[in-house]
Amino acid sequence: MNSIECKNLSKSFHVGDNKIDVLNNVNLSINEADLVAISGESGAGKSTLLHILASLDKPSDGEIFYDGHSINTFNNITLSKHRLLNFGFVYQFHHLLEDLTVLENVLIPTQIANNSIYRNDALQIIEEVGLANRLNHLPWKLSGGEKQRVAIARALINKPKFIFLDEPTGNLDEKNASIIQKLLFEISETYKVALITATHDNNFIKNFDKIYKLENNKLTEA
Repeated sequence: MNSIECKNLSKSFHVGDNKIDVLNNVNLSINEADLVAISGESGAGKSTLLHILASLDKPSDGEIFYDGHSINTFNNITLSKHRLLNFGFVYQFHHLLEDLTVLENVLIPTQIANNSIYRNDALQIIEEVGLANRLNHLPWKLSGGEKQRVAIARALINKPKFIFLDEPTGNLDEKNASIIQKLLFEISETYKVALITATHDNNFIKNFDKIYKLENNKLTEA
């Protein structure tokens, strides 16, 4: 079974002579197709924890295990390949390339991974996120909700085991936020992919199976 586990994870930053603790002794296990939400006030460390779990950042102390293997045993090439093939990412802002079409944006991860995803596979995913009629549109022609759907399709294209969501609806109005949230849960069910989100949105959080709160550098079940 695909899994992510962190043990006794801590993270701190140094600003001048001052040490700022962000995470302290965090323990968390995430398995295949889990729905995991991490809540907390702004500045509590939600995004930092998300980035560490996704191997985009390193802890100051503690260990992270992917499928039982410690991240400390991975060299940079192995870690990058693991992240590319097993993880998808959706952020508050879509981060699309403005001079590429919807289809071209979605296919970017396959090109980086030298993955022989056929065009028909990409077309199917784009249809599933409701953008079949926007295939050749550039991002500036899309609404905010549509841009986020492109980001979701891009996160899904390499068929990852885990998708990390950092405030994925934080830049959308209530109607579009609801549409994106529903789409994410449908994708998780269809593809058996785990969703791990950092969010303030209580309407979004309540639909997750595992809900945690970051407070005073500690992670507890909510």
